[in-house]
Amino acid sequence: MKLAYQPPYDWAAMVGFLSLRAINGLETVEAGVYRRSISLGGRQGWISVAPGAGDWLEVGVDFPDPAALPEIARRLRRMFDLEAQPQLINPKLADDPLMARLVAARPGLRVPGAWDGLELAIRAVLGQQISVVAAIRLAGKLVAHYGQPLETPHAGITHVFPTPEVLAAADLATLGMPKSRGRTLSAVAQALLDDPDLFEPKASLKEGVARLVALAGIGDWTAQYIAMRQLREPDAFASGDIGLINALAALEGEPISARQLSARAEAWRPLRAYAAQHLWTSLSRAD
Repeated sequence: MKLAYQPPYDWAAMVGFLSLRAINGLETVEAGVYRRSISLGGRQGWISVAPGAGDWLEVGVDFPDPAALPEIARRLRRMFDLEAQPQLINPKLADDPLMARLVAARPGLRVPGAWDGLELAIRAVLGQQISVVAAIRLAGKLVAHYGQPLETPHAGITHVFPTPEVLAAADLATLGMPKSRGRTLSAVAQALLDDPDLFEPKASLKEGVARLVALAGIGDWTAQYIAMRQLREPDAFASGDIGLINALAALEGEPISARQLSARAEAWRPLRAYAAQHLWTSLSRAD
């Protein structure tokens, strides 16, 4: 498939973000190509995504049911933020002098999404109060223990992500995390079984976040992160995120607090999710 987008598109930033968070056994990034296992309707397969020769992404799909292709395309458009309109986003952010610098450096930056809401929520909960590296290591254990094995031609892709039925019944604390966090993971999986639309966009950011923080163990940071990457809320913003605080402090040359970050972010409405992505990306820029 060819999935079109409005240029420019910063594939290097997108694939860099995904590479740092790639879960062993589930996904790989090699030579600028992203690959992963997928599961839909109880059937499994895998996809590959790479930049095309024009304003599109080249997608390879290996899946047993051709009727699933429209849903696969829909999920990938959301995951790779292909509906974004840089010609509208960038001028609005550039009203702020700091954002103007960041937008000029990376005009094609997108907000990475996720294949599905449960996977993203599990990633977010695993990442609470630990590093990205430690969270991904735990996620790899979870996939190896509870994910269904899958044969693919790619050595790094061996399993699909565990189903909500499996996670809801599992004692996930045995993977080496606090019992409370294991209970939260299982509770999130059960909540999805109870409400299949749990991770679908709501009428507003406020409503979406309220639904998520109603779940035990899900605070505002986690809810905002899920709203940003799964609900595709362009104004979602995790104001207490240490990475955002450090990025803004580095760019402005002085220490700041979470409260100061939140106040500063008012200038970036209604596109705070894109502002956050620019801040996070500024921490890892090598140029």
